Amino acid sequence: MDKPEQEFEGFASIMSTRAPIKKAPAYQWQDLALRVIQELGIPNFKRSAVFKVCRDKDRMYIEKCLNETKELAKGKDMWKYFFKVVDNLGKERVEK
Repeated sequence: MDKPEQEFEGFASIMSTRAPIKKAPAYQWQDLALRVIQELGIPNFKRSAVFKVCRDKDRMYIEKCLNETKELAKGKDMWKYFFKVVDNLGKERVEK
């Protein structure tokens, strides 16, 4: 009767050492938002704002804002500058 217990222990050890499977984003804007969050070190309380901006704005627009932020802002508060750029570039488009 030792054999079924040994098989169960072996299966349990395999399942416990298995790496968790990450779920892929359903939309491209979610993938873009995750990239922005990672590259700029967005704090937890502002992550939902990044997802909203990436959902509502064009991908090229967000990438332009991200690149401008990385060029012009340095330090841990790059994410604040990113939101300023997103807001100001949007106003420039409306004025033109």
